[in-house]
Amino acid sequence: MAVAAAQDLYLDRFDKFLAGRAHSDPAWLTTIRRTAVDRFATVGFPGPRDEEWRFFNVSPIVETPFREAPAEPAPVTKAQIAPFLIKQLACSVLVFVNGRFERRLSALGPLPRGSQVMSLAQALQSDPGLVDPYITRCASYDRHAFTALNTAFADDGAFVYLPAGAVATEPIYILYFSTTDAPIVTYPRTIVVAGDHSQAKIIECYAGGAGQFYFTNAVTEIVGGEHSVVEHARVQRESFAAFHVSNTHVQLERAAVFAQRNISLGGALVRNDVTAVLGDEHIECTLDGLYLGHGRRVIDNHTAIDHAKPNCNSHELYKGMLDDHARGVFNGKIFVRQDAQKTDAKQTNQVLLLSDDATINTKPQLEIFADDVKCTHGATVGQLDEEMLFYLRARGIGREDARAILVHAFASDIIDRVTIEPLRTALEEALLGQLPKQALL
Repeated sequence: MAVAAAQDLYLDRFDKFLAGRAHSDPAWLTTIRRTAVDRFATVGFPGPRDEEWRFFNVSPIVETPFREAPAEPAPVTKAQIAPFLIKQLACSVLVFVNGRFERRLSALGPLPRGSQVMSLAQALQSDPGLVDPYITRCASYDRHAFTALNTAFADDGAFVYLPAGAVATEPIYILYFSTTDAPIVTYPRTIVVAGDHSQAKIIECYAGGAGQFYFTNAVTEIVGGEHSVVEHARVQRESFAAFHVSNTHVQLERAAVFAQRNISLGGALVRNDVTAVLGDEHIECTLDGLYLGHGRRVIDNHTAIDHAKPNCNSHELYKGMLDDHARGVFNGKIFVRQDAQKTDAKQTNQVLLLSDDATINTKPQLEIFADDVKCTHGATVGQLDEEMLFYLRARGIGREDARAILVHAFASDIIDRVTIEPLRTALEEALLGQLPKQALL
């Protein structure tokens, strides 16, 4: 399918989609949807001449005539989603199947007074005025075709609102699960609002049935108020046949503390964009990432931390492990604006290439317009240490097991930063489940 034809296909579907929501969407949301689809019509899908996308070929996505998921609920059981739930974790759970909220699979635990944790569709029906100030507040669709499409077509998602002073003692777990017999596309939209002096831990997981072919186009918006503390774990465990494009946008206010662990373990074609804007003073922002690739998978991570005000700190560490013919991309940008004096920013990308055919394109970037700053960035790409392999093998450990031990040690640096112990254990198990593939000779 040609790019122009694919673009026209989405534009044609939009009118039908909008007509079906004529009696459910508030007028202001309809206006946003129309503006977003008009912008998509203008910018179109990115191509190889687009600097931000030159290592990520969108043709497999564009050339597949994905359809929206059927309106009727998919017959998914608790047993099907059980591998993606977290054992021994007491928390509120929101489950979405093919992009739509499944009440029978979800359960809410105790929440602070005044908090709202529900599906986005429900929030738009019960209190649209609460959603209005936050949808598209962070996620700009001016230049990003996939964000524009999500804004135009998003049918449901998670809405988490914590008022000022609220402290969520238990994590909030959001699971987006896809299952299909035909290629479908879903547009999950997640909005997290942490009021002033509030605290929350959010787990956002994407998963799908083994071997199933589908496309997830996800957008997450996180607003951290003054002195708020938010830990965000984003776990991508899609089918190895699936396509996944995500945009996470974070807006932080004075003295906010934000930490994200972005873990990519699945997907055939994966693109993760993370943008954090440090919009006031004394903000602490941490972005950590881990990605594993084997076969011919492609995993592209683009991050941007925008230091807009002085006296803020940011720390970023992304690690990748690529085997077989897998290909990785890392593009990390740190912007330090003219007024952002006393900025302290550190960025590191480390990659292990486990085969001669695996490749990585890494581009750490600093753009500094202030003079009183401490900023560092760097990238290292290498293979497993042969001396360490020899050391382990000399003690009776087979080569494959020795490789797995070293790969696990490399990855554990990121996993160990997850503060939610049951989630950390689950990620360890998922990682170990893939290590035999990563450790093949």
